[in-house]
Amino acid sequence: MCGIVGYTGTQEAAPVLLDGLKKLEYRGYDSAGIAVMEGRSIAICKVKGRIANLCEKTKDGEALPGTTGIGHTRWATHGAPTEENAHPHLSNDGRFAVVHNGIIENYMSLRDELIRSGYRFESETDTEVIVHLIERYYKGNMRDALIKTSNRLQGSYALGVICSEEPGRIYAVREASPLILGIGVGENFFASDVTALVSHTRSVIYLEDGEFAEIDADSVRVFDGAGQEIRKKISRVLWDVRAAEKGGHEHFMLKEIMEQPGAVRATVAPRIRNGEVVFEELETLIPHLENVRKIVITACGSAYYAGCAGKYALERLCRIPVEVELASELRYSDPLIDEGTLVIVISQSGETADTIAALKECRSKGAKTLAIVNVVGSTVASLADWTVYTWAGPEIAVATTKGYTTQIAVLYMLAAYIAKHLGLLQNEAALTDTLQALPRRIQQAIDMNPSIPALARKYHASKALFFIGRNTDYAVALEGALKMKEISYLHSEAYAAGELKHGTIALIEEHQPVIALCCNASIMEKTLSNIVEVKSRGAEVLALTFRSNRQIVSVADDLLFIPPVDPLFSAVIEIVPLQLLAYHVARENGCDIDKPKNLAKSVTVE
Repeated sequence: MCGIVGYTGTQEAAPVLLDGLKKLEYRGYDSAGIAVMEGRSIAICKVKGRIANLCEKTKDGEALPGTTGIGHTRWATHGAPTEENAHPHLSNDGRFAVVHNGIIENYMSLRDELIRSGYRFESETDTEVIVHLIERYYKGNMRDALIKTSNRLQGSYALGVICSEEPGRIYAVREASPLILGIGVGENFFASDVTALVSHTRSVIYLEDGEFAEIDADSVRVFDGAGQEIRKKISRVLWDVRAAEKGGHEHFMLKEIMEQPGAVRATVAPRIRNGEVVFEELETLIPHLENVRKIVITACGSAYYAGCAGKYALERLCRIPVEVELASELRYSDPLIDEGTLVIVISQSGETADTIAALKECRSKGAKTLAIVNVVGSTVASLADWTVYTWAGPEIAVATTKGYTTQIAVLYMLAAYIAKHLGLLQNEAALTDTLQALPRRIQQAIDMNPSIPALARKYHASKALFFIGRNTDYAVALEGALKMKEISYLHSEAYAAGELKHGTIALIEEHQPVIALCCNASIMEKTLSNIVEVKSRGAEVLALTFRSNRQIVSVADDLLFIPPVDPLFSAVIEIVPLQLLAYHVARENGCDIDKPKNLAKSVTVE
């Protein structure tokens, strides 16, 4: 949610900033702006709407000369999406400009205080208090001004700051919001995501909470909250810029759907050796397993639904009760969590605000925490006792696809790993064969469904879509319905098929589309009865099943197929045709698929 970039070097800064902001468009935004410093003057340009408007207004950056600058894409929280509220914000004396990701919780009291002191506000944002505090505290030393300003702020923030008194220098400050430094040759950068950096450098430093950086063209210095310089490790980003490009696909989402066989292979292959599941990063977890009486999975959005799917494998293999809790609810529920609880925290970005808060709440109650994340150096990864990376590669589309499937793949392997060390796993070699076959099965699911574009043309104008399923099918239905609603804007809901007669069936009417997931043989007869129920009331049923399932094939109006797979591990296969269906329905409806309205990739504020 929001994105920031900063640059200082020998190139013209504005084109670099604009390019970086384009790479961050997927995060979600409704306005954008840049500030460029030339000599001792700061020029700012801001627009409402897309970065294309900013490029046009600045003539692709030519209108703002200078080799040092900062940029921002804003998601409106405090104040409407207007040019006045867009970042960067300028101090009253014109010497300082600031961009900010996050929320300043005590901004109202700070705003009142600053107004009483004579400061003039030009926007409705919480961010503007920051630039005025910096102006107030600056006495010729930016480090001191930043420390004093940070000590007054409550909430989350990643800041980029320039000062006309210090030409050629940018500052970056982090507290509970991601911020990464890019290390170049004769130029240096910061950004809220490595996707904005990899076309320039793959050498990065991950700032931690409470740290800030002083960045010149030839040097990067990092300080703690007390102003003491600290040494930071330089990490290497292992993927290149091509991973953040569309690669010939019309949309990033389609590219990422098609990347899922490779992404799941990258997740699974390094962790299976000689027929065994191996997690070298979890070796210190093993002594704690015999004390685990309960597992709690907590996450938001699709990561939560990944937890719902993974719950079945964990309970079946490990024989430990598993609860799946929305992080936004768990953090306020005074949960019954203690030293006997293993909390599994799932987040693609590792920066999800509610998930971070839930993790901290669980740690405070004595629980051991294990994170499943995709982004190295993220907040969730740094806070958890153990971290497993999905290695999915960059995911640019706002609606997750390979992030979800790789999270479930990790949960499957984790279930096998824990069960093995509890002495409960039987025939591990057969299980690992199943896991290793998942990438091939995903590709088969893609290849088996050439009719999806035609089905999208049939269903794209529906007022509502209902997804039904039982057991693991229901868990997948939840994510299938979410995919449909978030990118096509159609009303879509998932229901446990057995609950239809408890109220939902009242919504079924003539030609109502019902998408029925039928991939669990042990409950096929029950699901079949639900299909007959809705068809008797006029519904049109699109069934997701196996080609060999004659019972379902004979009654459904339309069909999607997956290859045969153990239902305990079917979620990563079942979801793929539903992702493609959502994609093509959205395409038929002319939706902005990679950047759906009102949504952001990384929800870093509550």
